Order: sequence, then C-alpha cells, then structure tokens
Amino acid sequence: MSTNVSVSAKVAVIIGASKDRQKFGNKAVRAFCQRGYRVIPIHPHAAEIEGLPAYKTVEDVPVAIDLALVYVPPEIGMGLLDGLAARNIPEVWFNPGAESPALIERAVSLGLRPIVACSIVGIGERPDNY
Repeated sequence: MSTNVSVSAKVAVIIGASKDRQKFGNKAVRAFCQRGYRVIPIHPHAAEIEGLPAYKTVEDVPVAIDLALVYVPPEIGMGLLDGLAARNIPEVWFNPGAESPALIERAVSLGLRPIVACSIVGIGERPDNY
C-alpha cells in the first residue's frame, strides 16, 4: 500500500488490525493511510498488514504514539489498558463493539481520554468506501 506520510505525520496504532479487507480493523488501516497518518498495525500474529510492518503489542512500537484505535472486543481491550496508559497516548478511540461501560470506566481511571465513536468517521471518511 502506498502512503503519503510526512515525517511529522501523526502516529496511529490500530489495535485489532486485520488482513481481512472486509473487517473494520483493515478499513481503518487503509483510511488512516489515505489521510496521511503514519499507521502502525497491532496484531499478535501478523508480520505485516496492507504492506505495513505490524507489531504484536503497543509496548513493542518504537516511536511515540499520537492515537490508538481499538478494534478488539471489550474483554480483550480490558487487558490492553495498562499498556495504553503506560505509553501516555493522548487519544484512545474505542470503535463500535470495542467498548463497554466497565472498559471506559477503567480507561478513565488510568488517565486515558477515551473516545467512543467510529474513528474512520472521525477523520471524515466512510467505512463503506474501503
């Protein structure tokens, strides 16, 4: 996938990035690349997604992260919150299906600023375009 990423582009990690182009975790990779973000897919088993190197965890990412986009079920997301908080990520988007009241409450208690909304729509794109 070709990207027009500048050195100063915001870094977006996509937790639950997918190789399946029908899944929102893949659509987000493509949409955020299209908008000029430096996209870093997070997947426990994939080495790359859409031609981008993937990391197993947020903790493995070697650069500062500007925003995290969460596309995993709340029970999985709950186990990721401490790692997100440790990275001091300014924005954490919990996409539809990735949120729960308990998850959001815990995120806030850890000092995260959760945003509960579709991150693709949040950057002015439509998921059905991808």
